[in-house]
Amino acid sequence: MKRAAILLVLLVGTIYAQAQVLKPRPDAFPPVSDTLEPKALLMASSLEEMTAAWDRYPTYELYLEMMQRYADLYPAFCRLDTIGTSVEGRLILALAITGAEPGADPTGRPEVFLTSTMHGDEIAGYYLMLRLADTLLTSYGSNAYITQLLNNTVVYINPLSNPDGTYRGGNSTVALAWRYNANYVDLNRNYPDPFGTDPIDPIQQENEAMIAYVAAHHFRLSANIHGGSEVLNYPWDSFTSYERPHPYADWWKQVSQRYVDTSRHYNASLFADVIRSGYLQGGDWYVIPNGRQDYFNYCHGVCEITMELSTVKKLSSAQLPRYWQYQSSALIRFIDEVHAIPETPIVGIRQIDQQPFVAYPNPTCGPLSVETSEGTLRYDLSDRPAGLHILNVKGHPVKVIKL
Repeated sequence: MKRAAILLVLLVGTIYAQAQVLKPRPDAFPPVSDTLEPKALLMASSLEEMTAAWDRYPTYELYLEMMQRYADLYPAFCRLDTIGTSVEGRLILALAITGAEPGADPTGRPEVFLTSTMHGDEIAGYYLMLRLADTLLTSYGSNAYITQLLNNTVVYINPLSNPDGTYRGGNSTVALAWRYNANYVDLNRNYPDPFGTDPIDPIQQENEAMIAYVAAHHFRLSANIHGGSEVLNYPWDSFTSYERPHPYADWWKQVSQRYVDTSRHYNASLFADVIRSGYLQGGDWYVIPNGRQDYFNYCHGVCEITMELSTVKKLSSAQLPRYWQYQSSALIRFIDEVHAIPETPIVGIRQIDQQPFVAYPNPTCGPLSVETSEGTLRYDLSDRPAGLHILNVKGHPVKVIKL
């Protein structure tokens, strides 16, 4: 009997250990390669081709045309922003969409940021974000839920944050898309790290532009969309949940569960390739430094989650409408989560919530000024490494990001 009990314990322990083996993270370093099987990646070069069945990827020129067209068709509630340019000069764009309710003041509405494809070969999110923008704009005024959502929210959609990686083979194809930018840098290992690890490479201009853009806004909720797996991983990426859970961990689990449940309503097999629940803290999957998720959360107070939305990085064109069906309702409902964010301020490892002095420009490439009640103080961080720095100004800590 005693021997049987020991064997049972060993068996249970073995099963538990096996259950904890997770699929390698596609944005691990070195990265996990996508399948090399040939697939149809049909391209659309006109609006008619793109929207006839929504089963194609746009050429770069068509992408620009679509983004401009949305702003032109819906000027009352859609604006086109240029976040910046890539190394090769391609535009990094975002649509700002909010309701045009007569007499309403949009300035007090919470801001949500949806951004995709910082890894240039993870292109399902690129397609999903374009179609999401189209759906929000064309449904406003006719769909009660979307109309109410936009009347109370400002939604920023950046479909393509690494255009050089996606169009590495030229503006007319995504077949040769790769992970990196034109300098062969992984943009999701290239952000200032609030936890003390400097990026291997200088901060790339795509990321500098994104940092400046988020600093100029007041995003409360954000989704950083990837591909290669189907799982939601919430912060922190830099730590396991055992080492340091995120202050909003319970809320993130609820948000993730609602997203997974909504998607599984359309396909019960979704979000099962990494972990049964479909979500976990990022560091429990794979600890990474210098990621955008932790930087946004810690340094800008943005509640950002990483969404891996397709098991294959380069979805074939024929699969695109199906994935829109699976993810569209969950994506739209995710936007609404901004209205339920906990009121307690995010407290990181060492977060400065209310700075007594104003530092500018912040982030900075070196020189900066700090306004105090007694005048302006000048500092120069040119000889400091990129990352988060805490200045001691008249006995008070002031948080500054060095690019």
